[in-house]
Amino acid sequence: MSAAKKLAAWQLRERFAAGLSAMYGREVPAYPTLVQVSTQVNREYVKRHRDAERLGSFDRVTAERHGAIRVGTPAELAAVADLFGAFGMVPVGYYDLREAASPVPVVSTAFRPVDAEELARNPFRVFTSMLALRDARFFNTGLRTRVQEFLARRQLFDPALIAKARVIAAEGGCLAGEADEFVGQAVAAFALSREPIDKSWYDELSRVSAVAADIAGVGSTHINHLTPRVLDIDELYRRMTACGIAMIDAIQGPPRTDGPQVLLRQTSFRALAEPRRFRCDDGSVVDGTVRVRFGEVEARGVALTPKGRERYDAAMGSDDPAAVWGQYFPSTDEEMAAQGLAYYRGGDPAKPVVYEDFLPASAAGIFRSNLDRDASTCDASDDSGYSMDWMAGSIGRHIHDPYTLYDEETAA
Repeated sequence: MSAAKKLAAWQLRERFAAGLSAMYGREVPAYPTLVQVSTQVNREYVKRHRDAERLGSFDRVTAERHGAIRVGTPAELAAVADLFGAFGMVPVGYYDLREAASPVPVVSTAFRPVDAEELARNPFRVFTSMLALRDARFFNTGLRTRVQEFLARRQLFDPALIAKARVIAAEGGCLAGEADEFVGQAVAAFALSREPIDKSWYDELSRVSAVAADIAGVGSTHINHLTPRVLDIDELYRRMTACGIAMIDAIQGPPRTDGPQVLLRQTSFRALAEPRRFRCDDGSVVDGTVRVRFGEVEARGVALTPKGRERYDAAMGSDDPAAVWGQYFPSTDEEMAAQGLAYYRGGDPAKPVVYEDFLPASAAGIFRSNLDRDASTCDASDDSGYSMDWMAGSIGRHIHDPYTLYDEETAA
């Protein structure tokens, strides 16, 4: 295979992210507005702040996206792992959204590049949630059996697409002449289906959780949201509101401070009522709406060490995190580095390591803010056994520990 005619994984990943963004923009009309406003905010922020690019160049930040998808079974999650492997994206981290203040019946990982150079070229990530069907607090035995039967009948991805993805991953890229077709098929696999939805089945799952219905109430998967990155999320929030776009009530994650921004702050516009067709019990098809997809935006800060994360959790556990923030975190990168609270390349406070991952409480908060009600649970014990080791074994993939990756990047 000629090197001159071969596209590397990062180039495929760049095309994949762009293709998903274009498709999602056609499906969710408010998304292009979110991207446009984010770009404006970033451009103005860079002009006003000399150190604006300390956590990534303007080009990287403005092009950056993360997506979110949902699947039903370990087999479907394994197929996602195979597909994303062609784009140089591997599973990193384990997130249990069942443990959030507003529980969501999913366990999740994120597929992303792990090499610093690959992240600099294109840091596309996809937060991928799997239905926690084994958890008896959400699914009794009868419903679990029926969901399993439903999921066993569907096929999310063309087997030929997954087979091709495995070959591309093994070879580290593909011929340029084959790239458009492969990327196009991969993008199309996440398009919103227009097939009628079984209304009774969807409604029954919705009574457990809108997320459960979005996963197991339809015959396909789709992009739930795509997330641009912005350098000033508070200004973005104000501008989107001024555009007449309804935002969720708050920005999730750490408060805005005058010191170094840490981890991840997120917000979104509210999920829109999207037209869908429903098949009723008598066989008739009627028009209706679902409200599960939204437009998220994020602001990324410096990655915290385990010691820093302990302080973060303590601060966020207070009644007013903004008021007590200074008791837990110093106001400069120099002090953060000296106290071992955050990651800096070579220990140099001028070289912060970007937080590339996610916060389960924030993810659950975003999900909850876009749903009409909380998930319904019953008084049962959780003997599901979900864990990072369980997930890794179920999909046959090593799941990277984010802290290990940050340690390696700091040393490099």
